[in-house]
Amino acid sequence: MPDKSDLPQGTLDLLILKIAALGPVHGYAIAQRLQQVSRDVVQVPQGSLYPALHRLENRGLLAAEWKETETGREAKFYKLTRKGRTQLEEESASWQRLTQAVSLILRISEGGAQ
Repeated sequence: MPDKSDLPQGTLDLLILKIAALGPVHGYAIAQRLQQVSRDVVQVPQGSLYPALHRLENRGLLAAEWKETETGREAKFYKLTRKGRTQLEEESASWQRLTQAVSLILRISEGGAQ
């Protein structure tokens, strides 16, 4: 089983926006989806997830409404707003540039550039 990984600052917001872009989803399902897709590497505790959801909603990046879940319980379902989609696109592009740059740096051999 893979080791759990701490997320760099700001990464959780990006991941939440990506999951919400797939369609309306409640908080617990977001955490489950992140854990499932990452093969258990990304495990988001409730104490981090729900403050992030509220922050994203307050910034206008997510819209929320109360609905019934598949189990019959009421839950707040989040969906991406137009502003959220723009933010997701910008952050995704930035993340891609950063990961490519880090990858280049990690490939440097001890004797110099590769």
